[in-house]
Amino acid sequence: MGDMLLSRRTATALLVVSAVALAGCASPTPVPTPESAESEAAAILTSVVASGLDAPWSIAFHGETALVSERDSARIVEITATGGAREVGRIEGVRAGGEGGLLGIAVHEDQLYTYLTADAGDGGATENRIERRDLLGDPGALSLGDAATVVDGIPAAGNHNGGRIAFGPDGMLYATTGDAGDRESAQDPDALSGKILRLTPEGAVPDDNPIPGSAVYTLGHRNPQGIAWTEDGTMYASEFGQDTWDELNVIVAGENYGWPTVEGIADREGFVDPVQQWSPSTASPSGIAVAADEIVIANLRGERLRIVPLADTGTAFELHGGEQRGEYGRLRDAVAAPDGSVWVLTNNTDGRGDPRDGDDRILRVDFGEG
Repeated sequence: MGDMLLSRRTATALLVVSAVALAGCASPTPVPTPESAESEAAAILTSVVASGLDAPWSIAFHGETALVSERDSARIVEITATGGAREVGRIEGVRAGGEGGLLGIAVHEDQLYTYLTADAGDGGATENRIERRDLLGDPGALSLGDAATVVDGIPAAGNHNGGRIAFGPDGMLYATTGDAGDRESAQDPDALSGKILRLTPEGAVPDDNPIPGSAVYTLGHRNPQGIAWTEDGTMYASEFGQDTWDELNVIVAGENYGWPTVEGIADREGFVDPVQQWSPSTASPSGIAVAADEIVIANLRGERLRIVPLADTGTAFELHGGEQRGEYGRLRDAVAAPDGSVWVLTNNTDGRGDPRDGDDRILRVDFGEG
């Protein structure tokens, strides 16, 4: 499904990209708007908040302070007011390899939640698990308390580990898990792989989960990578497809999203179709955020920031379109910041990208008002 026009407010906006280095500021470079766009409304700006990160994977805010996970080093770093990256701590037991390592992070009530690949203690096998630790101290001097396991035993592999975690508007912890190379497990309600999970902050199963006694919230996922909610509580998730279609889905408790029986829009009874799909060559949608009535999607292989208007989720627009596409390389995460901007994480130092001077970076996108 090709990209189409965004909502009128954004489609008519002036889109500007400015590469602002920590040591200086370059002249803004215009990003082409659609031919039908009118010169009214606001601006969307991109600037570099921080640089020099090592295979970063996820951003989460602790109050006004941004924390970042690094997949291979297992570091948690805080981004300082001057754009530096100060190490808060290293997550013990992380076993990095392939797409595994220290993945998603989330903050809830002064605790840091981490999704990581680790030894399972069973003949060298690995697992994915979620842990939580107290965040101690003040910004600029944060540290981590001892680990407590929230959930373990999530299947792990060299790829398809899922790994995004976030707290929903209901206060519950949601986690995406990949099929870990076992395609059929995505359809098995007793398996934790190929799912979106829902847990209490302590790791218990909520009483109102769709399957009594089970953390499984939805099934039939290949490798979901991003989750976010709108103001009315609607949940969206991005997902890597196999060879045909990557997806943007509306997530509804208890539903089946088809993998591996179907991929993309199939119109088959018993499965939920995505609201939008893209060829993997132009997408590989990773982290997503909701801001200014739009869904902002970071794309890895597609190397572009795709924006989907909530008013018409079957359409999309690329912030980095035309000549700007690929300017920052692979984009791993997008998260709404406390001030209403969106911070976007590049991912060129993970072994699959083409690092350039300053990688990896955090980019800031501001949604102006018309």
